[in-house]
Amino acid sequence: MARVAGVDLPVQKRAQIGLTYIYGIGRSRATDILNQADVDVNTKVKDLSEEELGRIRSIIDEQGDVEGDLRKRRQMDIKRLMDIGCYRGLRHRRGLPVRGQRTSTNARTRKGPKRAAVAKKKAPGKK
Repeated sequence: MARVAGVDLPVQKRAQIGLTYIYGIGRSRATDILNQADVDVNTKVKDLSEEELGRIRSIIDEQGDVEGDLRKRRQMDIKRLMDIGCYRGLRHRRGLPVRGQRTSTNARTRKGPKRAAVAKKKAPGKK
């Protein structure tokens, strides 16, 4: 079982796709890492040797933040926005869309499920 940056890579997938299971590594960055490590992108993860895995690990370590460090930095950035009280920070604090999307309709992902409307009593009709 290949373990890189604290993540178990799926053994049946190609190395390029397997590296994308690490938070902060996408397809293009995975391709660059494998090219630097002199590993074929089509090699299955189970076929990688310990030497190749070692080269991949060292490249990921020297390139920068992945997994926990990246998640922590992202959370700190959001917290900073909320602390300084800027518009984006207020939107984060209220759980609303941050990038200018409409909210009268849609925005269900950020706002959560619809709240049931409370039915008001009808006023007694005049005769």
